[in-house]
Amino acid sequence: MKRLRCAIYTRKSSEEGLEQEFNSLDAQREACAAYVASQKNEGWVLLADEYDDGGLSGGTMDRPALQRLMADIDAGRVDQIVVYKIDRLTRSLADFAKIVERLDAAGASFVSVTQSFNTATSMGRLTLNMLLSFAQFEREVTEERIRDKIAASKKKGLWMGGQVPLGYNAEGRTLRIREDEAATVRAIYRLYQKLGTIRDVGAAAEAQGLRSRKRTLSSGRVTGGIAFDHGHIHHILTNPLYAGRIRHRNEIYKGKHPAIIEPEEWEAVQRLLSERANRSRLGRGRGRPGAKVSLLARKIFDETGDRLRPTHSKTRNGKRLRYYVSRRLTRKSGKRDVSGWRLPAPQLESAVAELVRQKLNESGLPARLLPEADAALLRDVSSRLSTIRNTEALAALVDRIDIAPGAITIVARASGLAELLELDAGALLCPRRCPSPLRACGSGTER
Repeated sequence: MKRLRCAIYTRKSSEEGLEQEFNSLDAQREACAAYVASQKNEGWVLLADEYDDGGLSGGTMDRPALQRLMADIDAGRVDQIVVYKIDRLTRSLADFAKIVERLDAAGASFVSVTQSFNTATSMGRLTLNMLLSFAQFEREVTEERIRDKIAASKKKGLWMGGQVPLGYNAEGRTLRIREDEAATVRAIYRLYQKLGTIRDVGAAAEAQGLRSRKRTLSSGRVTGGIAFDHGHIHHILTNPLYAGRIRHRNEIYKGKHPAIIEPEEWEAVQRLLSERANRSRLGRGRGRPGAKVSLLARKIFDETGDRLRPTHSKTRNGKRLRYYVSRRLTRKSGKRDVSGWRLPAPQLESAVAELVRQKLNESGLPARLLPEADAALLRDVSSRLSTIRNTEALAALVDRIDIAPGAITIVARASGLAELLELDAGALLCPRRCPSPLRACGSGTER
Protein backbone atom coordinates (compact mmCIF):
# COMPACT_ATOMS: atom_id res chain seq x y z
CA MET A 1 0.00 0.00 0.00
CA LYS A 2 1.32 3.40 -0.98
CA ARG A 3 2.04 5.73 1.92
CA LEU A 4 0.31 9.13 1.45
CA ARG A 5 1.93 11.87 3.52
CA CYS A 6 -0.73 14.44 4.51
CA ALA A 7 -0.18 18.03 5.68
CA ILE A 8 -3.00 20.00 7.30
CA TYR A 9 -3.32 23.66 6.30
CA THR A 10 -5.47 26.05 8.37
CA ARG A 11 -6.24 29.75 7.95
CA LYS A 12 -8.32 32.49 9.57
CA SER A 13 -8.79 35.94 8.01
CA SER A 14 -8.87 37.96 11.24
CA GLU A 15 -6.83 37.78 14.44
CA GLU A 16 -9.95 37.90 16.59
CA GLY A 17 -10.09 34.93 18.96
CA LEU A 18 -6.65 33.58 18.10
CA GLU A 19 -5.49 34.28 21.64
CA GLN A 20 -7.99 31.73 22.99
CA GLU A 21 -6.76 28.35 24.21
CA PHE A 22 -8.87 26.56 21.58
CA ASN A 23 -9.42 28.75 18.53
CA SER A 24 -10.67 28.41 14.96
CA LEU A 25 -7.31 27.11 13.71
CA ASP A 26 -7.36 24.36 16.35
CA ALA A 27 -10.93 23.41 15.35
CA GLN A 28 -9.94 23.17 11.69
CA ARG A 29 -6.87 21.09 12.48
CA GLU A 30 -8.84 18.73 14.74
CA ALA A 31 -11.45 18.07 12.03
CA CYS A 32 -8.76 17.50 9.40
CA ALA A 33 -6.77 15.18 11.68
CA ALA A 34 -9.89 13.08 12.33
CA TYR A 35 -10.49 12.80 8.59
CA VAL A 36 -6.90 11.69 7.95
CA ALA A 37 -7.23 9.10 10.75
CA SER A 38 -10.38 7.74 9.09
CA GLN A 39 -8.36 7.11 5.92
CA LYS A 40 -5.62 5.15 7.69
CA ASN A 41 -6.55 1.99 5.79
CA GLU A 42 -5.85 3.88 2.55
CA GLY A 43 -2.29 4.59 3.66
CA TRP A 44 -2.84 8.18 4.80
CA VAL A 45 -0.24 9.39 7.31
CA LEU A 46 -0.43 12.76 9.09
CA LEU A 47 2.80 14.77 9.12
CA ALA A 48 3.85 16.44 12.37
CA ASP A 49 4.55 19.86 10.80
CA GLU A 50 1.78 22.42 11.29
CA TYR A 51 0.92 25.01 8.64
CA ASP A 52 -1.22 27.72 10.23
CA ASP A 53 -1.87 31.25 8.93
CA GLY A 54 -3.76 33.31 11.49
CA GLY A 55 -5.05 36.79 10.64
CA LEU A 56 -4.28 36.54 6.90
CA SER A 57 -6.63 36.96 3.95
CA GLY A 58 -7.26 34.16 1.48
CA GLY A 59 -7.14 36.69 -1.35
CA THR A 60 -3.34 36.58 -1.55
CA MET A 61 -0.64 33.91 -1.78
CA ASP A 62 1.68 35.98 0.42
CA ARG A 63 1.15 33.84 3.56
CA PRO A 64 4.16 32.44 5.46
CA ALA A 65 2.69 29.01 6.28
CA LEU A 66 1.28 28.54 2.78
CA GLN A 67 4.62 29.47 1.20
CA ARG A 68 6.39 27.00 3.52
CA LEU A 69 3.85 24.30 2.64
CA MET A 70 4.25 24.88 -1.12
CA ALA A 71 8.03 24.74 -0.73
CA ASP A 72 7.72 21.36 1.05
CA ILE A 73 5.47 20.11 -1.76
CA ASP A 74 7.98 21.22 -4.39
CA ALA A 75 10.67 19.40 -2.41
CA GLY A 76 8.62 16.18 -2.42
CA ARG A 77 8.01 16.08 1.34
CA VAL A 78 4.17 16.31 1.12
CA ASP A 79 1.80 14.19 -0.97
CA GLN A 80 -1.54 15.73 -0.04
CA ILE A 81 -2.88 18.96 1.46
CA VAL A 82 -5.84 18.57 3.80
CA VAL A 83 -8.06 21.61 4.43
CA TYR A 84 -11.33 22.14 6.28
CA LYS A 85 -12.85 24.05 3.35
CA ILE A 86 -11.54 25.07 -0.05
CA ASP A 87 -11.66 28.78 0.83
CA ARG A 88 -9.17 28.15 3.66
CA LEU A 89 -6.60 27.38 0.96
CA THR A 90 -7.48 30.34 -1.28
CA ARG A 91 -10.35 32.61 -2.27
CA SER A 92 -8.88 33.51 -5.63
CA LEU A 93 -9.47 31.52 -8.81
CA ALA A 94 -6.19 32.78 -10.27
CA ASP A 95 -4.21 31.74 -7.18
CA PHE A 96 -5.96 28.37 -7.08
CA ALA A 97 -4.88 27.68 -10.67
CA LYS A 98 -1.26 28.39 -9.65
CA ILE A 99 -1.55 26.05 -6.64
CA VAL A 100 -3.04 23.23 -8.72
CA GLU A 101 -0.28 23.66 -11.31
CA ARG A 102 2.40 23.28 -8.63
CA LEU A 103 0.58 20.28 -7.11
CA ASP A 104 0.38 18.56 -10.49
CA ALA A 105 4.07 19.21 -11.15
CA ALA A 106 4.96 17.61 -7.79
CA GLY A 107 2.50 14.72 -8.19
CA ALA A 108 0.56 15.91 -5.13
CA SER A 109 -3.13 16.68 -4.51
CA PHE A 110 -5.47 18.19 -1.93
CA VAL A 111 -8.71 17.31 -0.18
CA SER A 112 -11.42 19.31 1.61
CA VAL A 113 -12.91 17.39 4.55
CA THR A 114 -16.30 19.17 4.41
CA GLN A 115 -16.72 19.42 0.62
CA SER A 116 -16.57 16.00 -0.97
CA PHE A 117 -16.07 15.89 -4.73
CA ASN A 118 -13.70 14.25 -7.18
CA THR A 119 -11.55 16.65 -9.17
CA ALA A 120 -10.53 13.82 -11.51
CA THR A 121 -13.90 14.21 -13.29
CA SER A 122 -15.17 17.15 -15.35
CA MET A 123 -18.19 17.55 -13.04
CA GLY A 124 -15.93 17.61 -10.01
CA ARG A 125 -13.75 20.32 -11.54
CA LEU A 126 -16.86 22.34 -12.44
CA THR A 127 -18.12 22.05 -8.85
CA LEU A 128 -14.75 23.20 -7.53
CA ASN A 129 -14.65 26.21 -9.85
CA MET A 130 -18.18 27.17 -8.77
CA LEU A 131 -17.19 27.01 -5.10
CA LEU A 132 -14.12 29.14 -5.71
CA SER A 133 -16.13 31.64 -7.77
CA PHE A 134 -18.50 32.15 -4.86
CA ALA A 135 -15.56 32.43 -2.43
CA GLN A 136 -13.97 35.10 -4.60
CA PHE A 137 -17.32 36.88 -4.97
CA GLU A 138 -17.75 36.88 -1.18
CA ARG A 139 -14.26 38.36 -0.71
CA GLU A 140 -14.88 41.12 -3.28
CA VAL A 141 -18.26 42.00 -1.72
CA THR A 142 -16.59 42.19 1.70
CA GLU A 143 -13.91 44.52 0.31
CA GLU A 144 -16.58 46.79 -1.23
CA ARG A 145 -18.45 46.89 2.06
CA ILE A 146 -15.28 47.81 3.97
CA ARG A 147 -14.42 50.54 1.43
CA ASP A 148 -17.93 51.98 1.75
CA LYS A 149 -17.65 51.89 5.55
CA ILE A 150 -14.30 53.70 5.49
CA ALA A 151 -15.67 56.34 3.09
CA ALA A 152 -18.77 56.93 5.26
CA SER A 153 -16.69 57.14 8.43
CA LYS A 154 -14.25 59.65 6.92
CA LYS A 155 -17.15 61.81 5.77
CA LYS A 156 -18.07 62.02 9.46
CA GLY A 157 -14.51 63.10 10.24
CA LEU A 158 -13.43 59.89 11.95
CA TRP A 159 -9.86 58.57 11.99
CA MET A 160 -9.86 55.13 10.33
CA GLY A 161 -6.50 53.84 11.47
CA GLY A 162 -3.13 53.28 9.84
CA GLN A 163 0.20 54.79 10.82
CA VAL A 164 -0.46 57.62 13.24
CA PRO A 165 0.99 60.85 11.78
CA LEU A 166 3.69 62.91 13.46
CA GLY A 167 2.16 65.22 16.08
CA TYR A 168 -0.73 62.95 17.08
CA ASN A 169 -1.58 59.88 19.13
CA ALA A 170 -4.50 57.64 18.24
CA GLU A 171 -7.48 57.66 20.61
CA GLY A 172 -10.19 55.34 19.35
CA ARG A 173 -11.65 56.74 16.14
CA THR A 174 -10.05 60.14 16.60
CA LEU A 175 -6.64 61.70 17.31
CA ARG A 176 -5.25 63.77 20.15
CA ILE A 177 -2.33 66.17 19.90
CA ARG A 178 1.10 65.03 21.11
CA GLU A 179 2.64 68.35 22.07
CA ASP A 180 6.34 67.50 21.69
CA GLU A 181 5.86 66.35 18.09
CA ALA A 182 3.26 69.04 17.34
CA ALA A 183 5.98 71.62 18.01
CA THR A 184 8.07 69.97 15.27
CA VAL A 185 5.15 70.16 12.81
CA ARG A 186 4.55 73.85 13.61
CA ALA A 187 8.27 74.57 13.18
CA ILE A 188 8.25 72.99 9.70
CA TYR A 189 5.28 75.13 8.64
CA ARG A 190 6.96 78.31 9.99
CA LEU A 191 10.22 77.46 8.24
CA TYR A 192 8.48 76.98 4.90
CA GLN A 193 6.63 80.29 5.16
CA LYS A 194 9.94 81.96 5.99
CA LEU A 195 12.29 80.18 3.54
CA GLY A 196 9.95 79.29 0.69
CA THR A 197 11.59 76.03 -0.49
CA ILE A 198 11.40 72.49 0.86
CA ARG A 199 15.14 72.04 0.35
CA ASP A 200 15.89 75.01 2.63
CA VAL A 201 13.34 73.76 5.16
CA GLY A 202 15.10 70.38 5.25
CA ALA A 203 18.50 71.98 5.87
CA ALA A 204 17.11 74.28 8.58
CA ALA A 205 15.20 71.44 10.25
CA GLU A 206 18.33 69.31 10.39
CA ALA A 207 20.32 72.23 11.81
CA GLN A 208 17.68 72.60 14.54
CA GLY A 209 17.83 68.87 15.32
CA LEU A 210 14.26 68.13 14.24
CA ARG A 211 13.64 64.41 13.77
CA SER A 212 10.85 62.12 12.58
CA ARG A 213 8.95 59.91 15.01
CA LYS A 214 10.78 56.81 16.20
CA ARG A 215 8.60 53.71 15.86
CA THR A 216 9.13 50.16 17.16
CA LEU A 217 7.41 47.51 15.02
CA SER A 218 5.99 44.27 16.42
CA SER A 219 9.04 42.51 14.95
CA GLY A 220 11.24 44.63 17.22
CA ARG A 221 12.71 46.64 14.33
CA VAL A 222 13.03 50.36 15.06
CA THR A 223 12.31 52.88 12.30
CA GLY A 224 12.31 56.68 12.17
CA GLY A 225 14.17 59.06 14.45
CA ILE A 226 15.99 60.50 11.43
CA ALA A 227 16.22 63.85 9.66
CA PHE A 228 13.30 64.79 7.42
CA ASP A 229 13.76 64.18 3.70
CA HIS A 230 12.12 66.17 0.88
CA GLY A 231 9.15 63.80 0.53
CA HIS A 232 8.37 63.69 4.25
CA ILE A 233 8.41 67.48 4.54
CA HIS A 234 6.15 67.82 1.50
CA HIS A 235 3.78 65.24 3.01
CA ILE A 236 3.58 67.18 6.27
CA LEU A 237 2.99 70.49 4.48
CA THR A 238 0.20 69.11 2.28
CA ASN A 239 -1.56 66.85 4.81
CA PRO A 240 -4.99 68.38 5.66
CA LEU A 241 -5.01 66.30 8.85
CA TYR A 242 -2.91 69.02 10.49
CA ALA A 243 -5.66 71.57 9.75
CA GLY A 244 -8.25 69.43 11.54
CA ARG A 245 -9.54 67.79 8.36
CA ILE A 246 -9.78 64.27 6.95
CA ARG A 247 -8.94 63.39 3.34
CA HIS A 248 -10.57 60.53 1.46
CA ARG A 249 -9.49 60.09 -2.14
CA ASN A 250 -9.99 63.53 -3.71
CA GLU A 251 -12.39 64.85 -1.06
CA ILE A 252 -11.58 66.64 2.20
CA TYR A 253 -13.97 66.65 5.19
CA LYS A 254 -14.00 68.38 8.58
CA GLY A 255 -12.40 66.07 11.13
CA LYS A 256 -13.33 65.29 14.72
CA HIS A 257 -9.71 65.74 15.85
CA PRO A 258 -8.08 69.04 16.93
CA ALA A 259 -5.93 70.98 14.46
CA ILE A 260 -2.20 71.53 14.99
CA ILE A 261 -2.08 74.20 12.24
CA GLU A 262 -4.79 76.84 11.92
CA PRO A 263 -6.86 76.21 8.75
CA GLU A 264 -6.05 79.72 7.43
CA GLU A 265 -2.33 79.09 7.82
CA TRP A 266 -2.62 75.68 6.16
CA GLU A 267 -4.47 77.22 3.19
CA ALA A 268 -1.76 79.90 2.88
CA VAL A 269 0.93 77.21 2.74
CA GLN A 270 -1.01 75.35 0.01
CA ARG A 271 -1.10 78.54 -2.06
CA LEU A 272 2.66 79.00 -1.64
CA LEU A 273 3.31 75.38 -2.65
CA SER A 274 1.07 75.73 -5.70
CA GLU A 275 2.68 79.00 -6.80
CA ARG A 276 6.18 77.57 -6.48
CA ALA A 277 5.18 74.42 -8.37
CA ASN A 278 3.80 76.55 -11.20
CA ARG A 279 6.98 78.64 -11.34
CA SER A 280 9.07 75.48 -11.38
CA ARG A 281 7.09 73.97 -14.24
CA LEU A 282 7.30 77.24 -16.17
CA GLY A 283 11.05 77.39 -15.62
CA ARG A 284 11.59 73.84 -16.79
CA GLY A 285 9.47 74.53 -19.86
CA ARG A 286 11.26 77.89 -20.34
CA GLY A 287 7.94 79.60 -20.89
CA ARG A 288 7.16 77.79 -24.14
CA PRO A 289 3.49 76.96 -24.56
CA GLY A 290 3.01 73.21 -24.76
CA ALA A 291 6.59 72.44 -23.60
CA LYS A 292 6.86 68.97 -22.06
CA VAL A 293 8.33 68.46 -18.59
CA SER A 294 10.87 65.62 -18.36
CA LEU A 295 9.32 63.48 -15.64
CA LEU A 296 12.52 61.52 -14.91
CA ALA A 297 15.01 64.40 -14.95
CA ARG A 298 17.93 63.94 -12.50
CA LYS A 299 16.78 60.39 -11.68
CA ILE A 300 18.44 58.24 -14.38
CA PHE A 301 21.99 56.82 -14.15
CA ASP A 302 23.79 54.38 -16.45
CA GLU A 303 26.09 51.47 -15.61
CA THR A 304 29.08 53.84 -15.29
CA GLY A 305 27.30 56.10 -12.79
CA ASP A 306 26.88 58.84 -15.40
CA ARG A 307 23.60 60.76 -15.18
CA LEU A 308 21.30 60.95 -18.20
CA ARG A 309 20.13 64.47 -19.02
CA PRO A 310 16.89 65.46 -20.73
CA THR A 311 17.39 67.02 -24.15
CA HIS A 312 15.46 67.46 -27.37
CA SER A 313 15.77 67.87 -31.11
CA LYS A 314 13.43 69.07 -33.83
CA THR A 315 12.39 67.41 -37.05
CA ARG A 316 12.08 69.23 -40.33
CA ASN A 317 8.41 69.87 -39.78
CA GLY A 318 9.14 71.45 -36.38
CA LYS A 319 8.07 68.52 -34.20
CA ARG A 320 9.95 68.46 -30.88
CA LEU A 321 11.47 65.08 -29.96
CA ARG A 322 12.56 64.50 -26.34
CA TYR A 323 15.40 62.22 -25.22
CA TYR A 324 17.40 61.24 -22.14
CA VAL A 325 21.08 61.30 -23.08
CA SER A 326 24.24 60.30 -21.19
CA ARG A 327 26.00 63.42 -19.95
CA ARG A 328 29.33 62.38 -21.50
CA LEU A 329 27.71 62.37 -24.96
CA THR A 330 26.62 65.99 -24.61
CA ARG A 331 29.99 67.06 -23.16
CA LYS A 332 32.05 65.28 -25.82
CA SER A 333 29.73 65.79 -28.76
CA GLY A 334 31.36 64.95 -32.09
CA LYS A 335 34.25 62.94 -30.59
CA ARG A 336 34.82 59.37 -31.68
CA ASP A 337 34.75 56.28 -29.47
CA VAL A 338 32.37 57.86 -26.97
CA SER A 339 29.53 55.50 -26.14
CA GLY A 340 26.49 56.16 -24.03
CA TRP A 341 22.72 56.20 -23.98
CA ARG A 342 20.22 58.15 -26.04
CA LEU A 343 16.70 57.07 -25.06
CA PRO A 344 13.36 58.38 -26.39
CA ALA A 345 11.79 60.14 -23.40
CA PRO A 346 8.08 59.30 -23.95
CA GLN A 347 8.75 55.57 -24.36
CA LEU A 348 11.06 55.43 -21.33
CA GLU A 349 8.63 57.36 -19.13
CA SER A 350 5.76 55.09 -20.17
CA ALA A 351 7.85 51.95 -19.58
CA VAL A 352 8.94 53.10 -16.12
CA ALA A 353 5.36 54.05 -15.19
CA GLU A 354 4.14 50.60 -16.27
CA LEU A 355 6.83 48.83 -14.21
CA VAL A 356 5.90 50.87 -11.14
CA ARG A 357 2.21 50.13 -11.73
CA GLN A 358 2.94 46.38 -11.92
CA LYS A 359 4.86 46.59 -8.65
CA LEU A 360 1.99 48.43 -6.94
CA ASN A 361 -0.43 45.69 -8.00
CA GLU A 362 1.71 42.82 -6.72
CA SER A 363 -0.14 40.51 -4.36
CA GLY A 364 0.77 41.13 -0.72
CA LEU A 365 2.46 44.51 -1.27
CA PRO A 366 0.18 46.44 1.18
CA ALA A 367 1.09 44.02 3.99
CA ARG A 368 4.79 44.49 3.28
CA LEU A 369 4.41 48.28 3.22
CA LEU A 370 2.31 48.44 6.38
CA PRO A 371 3.21 45.50 8.63
CA GLU A 372 1.31 47.02 11.55
CA ALA A 373 -1.95 47.75 9.67
CA ASP A 374 -5.23 45.92 10.22
CA ALA A 375 -7.04 43.98 7.48
CA ALA A 376 -9.49 46.80 6.73
CA LEU A 377 -6.72 49.32 6.06
CA LEU A 378 -4.77 46.81 3.95
CA ARG A 379 -7.82 46.24 1.75
CA ASP A 380 -8.33 50.00 1.38
CA VAL A 381 -4.66 50.53 0.48
CA SER A 382 -4.81 47.67 -2.04
CA SER A 383 -7.82 49.30 -3.67
CA ARG A 384 -6.06 52.68 -3.89
CA LEU A 385 -2.90 51.16 -5.37
CA SER A 386 -4.90 49.52 -8.14
CA THR A 387 -6.35 52.89 -9.20
CA ILE A 388 -3.00 54.71 -9.68
CA ARG A 389 -2.56 54.72 -13.46
CA ASN A 390 -1.53 58.27 -14.41
CA THR A 391 1.99 58.28 -15.91
CA GLU A 392 2.99 61.51 -14.15
CA ALA A 393 1.79 60.23 -10.77
CA LEU A 394 3.61 56.92 -11.21
CA ALA A 395 6.82 58.62 -12.36
CA ALA A 396 6.67 60.87 -9.28
CA LEU A 397 7.08 57.75 -7.12
CA VAL A 398 10.50 57.04 -8.64
CA ASP A 399 13.57 58.05 -6.65
CA ARG A 400 16.30 56.59 -8.88
CA ILE A 401 16.64 54.57 -12.09
CA ASP A 402 19.77 52.57 -12.97
CA ILE A 403 20.04 51.28 -16.52
CA ALA A 404 22.37 48.73 -18.04
CA PRO A 405 22.26 46.68 -21.25
CA GLY A 406 19.20 44.44 -20.95
CA ALA A 407 18.08 45.59 -17.49
CA ILE A 408 16.63 48.51 -15.61
CA THR A 409 16.45 48.94 -11.82
CA ILE A 410 13.88 51.27 -10.30
CA VAL A 411 14.03 52.43 -6.69
CA ALA A 412 10.74 53.94 -5.58
CA ARG A 413 10.36 56.98 -3.31
CA ALA A 414 8.49 55.72 -0.25
CA SER A 415 7.47 59.20 0.90
CA GLY A 416 5.88 59.84 -2.51
CA LEU A 417 3.81 56.68 -2.19
CA ALA A 418 2.79 57.72 1.32
CA GLU A 419 1.47 61.01 -0.09
CA LEU A 420 -0.65 59.23 -2.68
CA LEU A 421 -2.04 56.82 -0.09
CA GLU A 422 -2.64 59.59 2.49
CA LEU A 423 -0.41 57.78 5.00
CA ASP A 424 2.49 58.83 7.15
CA ALA A 425 5.82 58.52 5.36
CA GLY A 426 7.96 55.59 6.47
CA ALA A 427 6.80 52.67 4.31
CA LEU A 428 9.40 51.22 1.97
CA LEU A 429 8.92 50.03 -1.61
CA CYS A 430 11.54 47.48 -2.66
CA PRO A 431 13.66 48.13 -5.76
CA ARG A 432 12.45 46.36 -8.87
CA ARG A 433 14.75 44.82 -11.48
CA CYS A 434 13.29 43.61 -14.74
CA PRO A 435 14.27 42.95 -18.36
CA SER A 436 14.34 45.96 -20.66
CA PRO A 437 14.76 46.41 -24.42
CA LEU A 438 17.07 49.39 -23.90
CA ARG A 439 20.19 49.45 -26.08
CA ALA A 440 23.40 51.41 -25.74
CA CYS A 441 24.24 53.99 -28.38
CA GLY A 442 27.42 55.56 -29.64
CA SER A 443 28.19 59.20 -30.37
CA GLY A 444 24.63 60.15 -29.49
CA THR A 445 22.96 57.99 -32.13
CA GLU A 446 21.61 54.45 -31.99
CA ARG A 447 23.79 51.75 -33.49
